[in-house]
Amino acid sequence: MNKNKVLRKMFESDNIIVAPGAFSPLGAMIAQQVGFKCVYMSGYGVSAYKLGYPDVGLMTMTETLDTARAMVRSVDIPLISDVDTGYGDVINMKRTVEEFEGAGISAIQMEDQVWPKRCGHMEGKQLIPAEQMVQKIRIAVDSRKDPDFLIIARTDANTVFGFEEAIRRCNLYREAGADVIFFESPTSREQLQQIPKLINAPLMINMSEGAKTPIYDNSTLEKMGYKLVIWPSSATWAAARAIKEIYQIIMDKGTTANDLEKMILFHDFNELIGLPKVMELSNKYKSQ
Repeated sequence: MNKNKVLRKMFESDNIIVAPGAFSPLGAMIAQQVGFKCVYMSGYGVSAYKLGYPDVGLMTMTETLDTARAMVRSVDIPLISDVDTGYGDVINMKRTVEEFEGAGISAIQMEDQVWPKRCGHMEGKQLIPAEQMVQKIRIAVDSRKDPDFLIIARTDANTVFGFEEAIRRCNLYREAGADVIFFESPTSREQLQQIPKLINAPLMINMSEGAKTPIYDNSTLEKMGYKLVIWPSSATWAAARAIKEIYQIIMDKGTTANDLEKMILFHDFNELIGLPKVMELSNKYKSQ
């Protein structure tokens, strides 16, 4: 069964889907090895780790696509990719769908901000008219070749125009053909509980530590009525802290000899990234 079909079947099951955020093939590989059944490519994380930029619309489609393609190649589980606004208007959206579907991504998440966009939990966001987003969703749906390639539509209206407008947009986007709806940045438990009652669609929710939405565990979110929960930045922030910590140790102590437990060491790391399989193939086809 191809990855798109696998992800579609997950949405048809009774269980909540949990997707950790990754910003590199290494992160995706670790997610798979830990046991996750799909992974989410975080635009926030890729922008930070690939380019050294904040998530404010400075990353191009091709830079996002390059990372997504490498992540797809590295794992056997479906990849859900952040594609920001689709990088332009309706024709840009068409190309984005064609490129990401062609690269083997199983779902894309698009949002209704103007371009350049901002992280959904940042201030100063601007939104396009709902009717313009509807047309982008329609062309996205019409442009995919595989009906199991999922279109996830996100609205950032809650913290810009308010709760009622965000709900209105979510229902419009579902009617336009979006497979999954993402209400970004609920700001209270009350909002989190109300959203599934007001939107008739599979719902995605974002657990971003320290941001606008209160953090709950996966089982609580499932009981509320959410189908997909992403933890998009957990690994990004954890990795940044770990890197900073080990660099500080090198600076302060001049050695890591007494801090080896903070790392996955040479042989174990080579195992993690698949060196034994590479060597097996190399030996199999080595010239005699």
